Amino acid sequence: MTLIWPGKPYPLGATWDGQGVNFALFSQHATGVELCLFDTPGAPHERQRIAMPEQTDNVWHVYLPGLQPGQVYGYRVYGPYDPEAGHRFTPAKLLVDPYAKAIAGELTYHDAVYGFTVGNPYEDLAPDTRNSAPYVPRSVVIDPAFDWGDDRPPATPLYKSVIYEMHVKGFTKLHPELPEALRGTYAGLAMPPVIEYLKSLGVTAVELLPIHHHVDERFLFDKGKTNYWGYNTLGYFAPDSRFSSAGDDGGQVREFKSMVKALHAAGIEVILDVVYNHTCEADRLGPTLAFRGIDNLVYYRQMPGYPREYIDYTGCGNSLSMLHPRTLQLIMDSLRYWVTEMHVDGFRFDLAATLARGLHADARLTTFFDMIHQDPILSQTKLIAEPWDIGPGGYQVGNFPVLWAEWNGKYRDVIRRYWKGDAIGTAELAYRLTGSSDLYEHNGRKPYASINFITAHDGFTLRDLVSYNHKHNEANGEDNRDGENHNNSWNHGAEGPTADPQINELRARQQRNMLATMLLSQGVPMLLAGDERNRTQHGNNNTYCQDNELNWIDWKLDDAGSALLEFTRTLIRIRNEHPALHRRKFFQGRSIQGANVQDIEWFRPDGHEMGNHEWSETIAGCLGMQLNGRMINEWDERGNVIQDDVLLLLLNAYADDVAFKLPGGARDGEWEVLVDTATPEAPLPTVRTGKPYTLHGRSLALLRRTSR
Repeated sequence: MTLIWPGKPYPLGATWDGQGVNFALFSQHATGVELCLFDTPGAPHERQRIAMPEQTDNVWHVYLPGLQPGQVYGYRVYGPYDPEAGHRFTPAKLLVDPYAKAIAGELTYHDAVYGFTVGNPYEDLAPDTRNSAPYVPRSVVIDPAFDWGDDRPPATPLYKSVIYEMHVKGFTKLHPELPEALRGTYAGLAMPPVIEYLKSLGVTAVELLPIHHHVDERFLFDKGKTNYWGYNTLGYFAPDSRFSSAGDDGGQVREFKSMVKALHAAGIEVILDVVYNHTCEADRLGPTLAFRGIDNLVYYRQMPGYPREYIDYTGCGNSLSMLHPRTLQLIMDSLRYWVTEMHVDGFRFDLAATLARGLHADARLTTFFDMIHQDPILSQTKLIAEPWDIGPGGYQVGNFPVLWAEWNGKYRDVIRRYWKGDAIGTAELAYRLTGSSDLYEHNGRKPYASINFITAHDGFTLRDLVSYNHKHNEANGEDNRDGENHNNSWNHGAEGPTADPQINELRARQQRNMLATMLLSQGVPMLLAGDERNRTQHGNNNTYCQDNELNWIDWKLDDAGSALLEFTRTLIRIRNEHPALHRRKFFQGRSIQGANVQDIEWFRPDGHEMGNHEWSETIAGCLGMQLNGRMINEWDERGNVIQDDVLLLLLNAYADDVAFKLPGGARDGEWEVLVDTATPEAPLPTVRTGKPYTLHGRSLALLRRTSR
């Protein structure tokens, strides 16, 4: 007979102390909870059920002496099945621990994994009594011990950061220098050839697509596809075992920690893309795997007056309830765990507008952000919001509080439109180039609140953006109805691959234009993995279900890919070398500290400074932005005054060449050309101030003024 002690209500989850395991599960409305122990992850039935004897503050707990790491377990929770009152307790369903540090096994869709009787004419009103244990994942007790050695966070200031968005599997799955068994895994990402590539590129942080344990949606399962991106979370504490070369009995935890340690040793931070806005249990007709069966009323937002239905701000069937303190605790505990135990450096919050939603005009609207800000650990990490969801008023770019950076969707849209040749106002373009002070300065934020990006995992790659007029998502099996509709008009006479050298060169130049604009703008650039290598998804702009070569990085480089890679490395190096390109403060646009020059000046192609009417009324077809580096008016982390060269960024979205008269008089020296997207491999000239510089059609140039 198993020896049972009462245990403790905290910490939640399964905690091994060297002599046994304490189990603690919160459920406010349950009438009873059973702990189920399994011999192996694949065992169809539990060897033992243990009624949890103690309840403290709605936490059910028990301690089992002698139990060891690797123990597989789950829960069965008792209570009313009354969907019209918001209760969906079904003890026939084995449930994953929301605080499980590791999860083993995969979900097999079967009618038994649903809490209601599938096909019943009353839909979800009749409970299903079949045992779901043979079909669902299991929780695993872990040993948290790990030798971190002298690991410490690189702590790269956000304003100095260059972020690289990647998928753990897709980045290394085809890497020829890695052992086959390590490709596509956490261990593969930690291998020297991969880290050397990241360092040579110059990025300071990797932003990993979701690595929380997830399950695939039913419609994908039925089609034999998977949710490759992973935005369908089951376990907020468990690294996904699909990326583990060390098994799913806890080895995935050690492997993840080893990956972080290796990246930190190379000076590279780890940012996690996290999905706290919804779970994998979908709408009221979805499977019962964890939260729904543990306490549906606590974890999910129900329709006011009709708790049978969920509020769906995410388009995924449900929204986690930010109104309940225990749901907020789950999220906060998860975030702290990933920082304190797994040593990650920050988070990108998927559909973060959902996290801010209380009742519309409710005093607790910003509770989540208040909790983050007062937390001594989380407030020191990098916090990045995807500042929108699909609910009413869901587009919140510019409205997140201090300490938060945002994916700047307005930056993406304006820069794309500018290089397409759309009519963009001068002021609009200038705001995006200089850190979007119109969005972020009002509440005390700085230029690095703007995460500047042109492409991301969700959408076209950079190469496809300039090569396809329309999406080509036929491989997804949804008749090309999925993904965003675009009418790009980039291709200049061809759709997709072409043998026309002029079209290919123009496309390559447009890629260079957008990369250069992003990496030379104020704010924090985010580069999509593979864009620097000319990667294509063959026109598919919604590759969420493509776990194959369409998403995996091709490590074989053709001439175009090699040239673009070297160009990108050059841009990042120039950005890192010039503090004027990554300021901590917004430009003041006026003389400062008694000087007779401004910190930023805007020029017309005739060499004259733009006037107020031109600033507000003209279209930004061709212009120059001069950064007076000695007027940065900032100090570094050691209190030293930051100074830099005078830099001149010239942009020409017109198809024709422009003779741009370079600012300055005959005594002001010369301009050294650092970058020209029209001639990236040609020797770059030096031009006297006051003389014209040929700025080719649809091109960008960066110049540095040298002393005479």
